[in-house]
Amino acid sequence: MMSLLLPLLAALFPGDDSEYGFEEPVSYHLLQTSAFHNHSWVHLSSGWLGELQIHSCNISSGAFIYLYPWSRGNFSNRELMDLESFFWENFIGIQENPILQKLQFLPLMATGCELHSGKGFLCFLQLAIQGSDFMSFQNETWSPSPEGGIKAQEFCKLFNLDQGFVQGYAHTLLSDTFPHFTLALLDAGKAHLQRQVKPEAWLSSGPSPGPGHLLLVCHVSGFYPKPVWVMWMRGEQEQQGTQRGDILPNADGTWYLRATLDVAAGEVAGLACRVKHSSLGGQDLVLHWGAPPSALGWILSAVTVALALLTGLGFWFRKHW
Repeated sequence: MMSLLLPLLAALFPGDDSEYGFEEPVSYHLLQTSAFHNHSWVHLSSGWLGELQIHSCNISSGAFIYLYPWSRGNFSNRELMDLESFFWENFIGIQENPILQKLQFLPLMATGCELHSGKGFLCFLQLAIQGSDFMSFQNETWSPSPEGGIKAQEFCKLFNLDQGFVQGYAHTLLSDTFPHFTLALLDAGKAHLQRQVKPEAWLSSGPSPGPGHLLLVCHVSGFYPKPVWVMWMRGEQEQQGTQRGDILPNADGTWYLRATLDVAAGEVAGLACRVKHSSLGGQDLVLHWGAPPSALGWILSAVTVALALLTGLGFWFRKHW
């Protein structure tokens, strides 16, 4: 089966992967949280391509919900029905295994594949309990995690006796279905996944870090793909005191990052925030501290002033009425 997927793999990774917008490793995985409540299992399932959720699961009907048109892949309706049935039986079905039900709870289960250019697929099935790894399935066998202790070792022995399940997972789900499904998603979603969206950037000041000091804040938002470089600069010299926060998702699937710099009030002259991103074509964004604000900066300032006025009016009316 993998030999049939090689042409598609070559098309998706024709050379320098960075040119095509895919961050390695590319992965598709299903996540499921479960709890044993009132004598039955309650499941919540979702499907993720990297950090983008593209599927959810309606537990009552057993159907997949496709969150993007391309997240159906390039499959026919019949093929999708077969895939949904297979995932349902082999993913949720595992958690309804009488052996696992002895645990009385199973907070998290993850299964999927990572695709590495030139190296093929690494597929996995992992179980975790109360935030700790419990056991995993790779290379046609269940293995206990050190955190799982004796209980994980006992459960692995029981599961490895079920050769029907072991062979089914090794040769069907992890070696065939997931690789095929992952490549089909990458092919169908190329336009979305490889898009380039330019960042917007603006400057502001944060809470004073101390007497005689300013906290300079550089906001960068609305960019895609995720990798971005943001640094406070003085001329061509990087300011090593730059603190970058986590890259956070926006509601539209783009990303946001802020970078701060604690600086003495008398040393702000000549500072600028520089932003590098693949969508900018090598033309970095450079925002100089103290320069007139951009249109976006004016809008944000106007909103801030309006909110302050409304707050002041509210207090005035409360005091006089």
